[in-house]
Amino acid sequence: MATSESAIRGTSPAAARLRVAVPSVADRVADELRLQLAEGVLLPGTRLTESTIAEDLGVSRNTVREAFAELASERLVVRHPNRGVFVASLEAGDIHDVYTVRRVIEVSAIRGGGSTEAVAAVRAAVEEGKVAAAANDDEGLGTANQHFHKAIVALAGSRRLNTIMSQVLAEMRLFFHKATMDAHFYSGYLKDNEEICVALEAGELDRAAELLLAYLDRSEEKQAEVHGE
Repeated sequence: MATSESAIRGTSPAAARLRVAVPSVADRVADELRLQLAEGVLLPGTRLTESTIAEDLGVSRNTVREAFAELASERLVVRHPNRGVFVASLEAGDIHDVYTVRRVIEVSAIRGGGSTEAVAAVRAAVEEGKVAAAANDDEGLGTANQHFHKAIVALAGSRRLNTIMSQVLAEMRLFFHKATMDAHFYSGYLKDNEEICVALEAGELDRAAELLLAYLDRSEEKQAEVHGE
């Protein structure tokens, strides 16, 4: 009778599946760096130092190197020979592709609705934006906008979609960095976020989806204009 590889190693198939499902330390480091990109902490062109990140996160330099490789495959960082690893500056040609992904996952997620708790998270992001706007906190307003779109995708209750969106949000912040030279860039989206949230809370899911789709179309046009596409 054939013997499975896991049995040869003395590991049950269930234990093997569990080990595969648990994210590695490098995956968690990559997640943290994606979050810092999405939150605007790491800006395009920033040099990333293995030793500094390893010390800050309490991991080995080899682990950071693995995380860099993962982020490089997603085009969030670039490695320049003899210079090091840098946060990427995305090209104008990437804009349409990123917005295509956003239309698919965000509009689909909001059209499906979500739990009471998930809808409340969307409302919380809107209110976070209002607080930031009242304080003239443009960076906080940008972060609240990221939280809004993250909460939209979370309506679907899919861990995989949340993972995809974390990469998309990181890419979007790289695009938005150039656009936000205009101090009022994010404030223009606050009214849209409120309207979408109100429709979602009222259970008007088709209307919420239509508002979001129009929002994404306008956002793509603005990004193309800013980046000269």
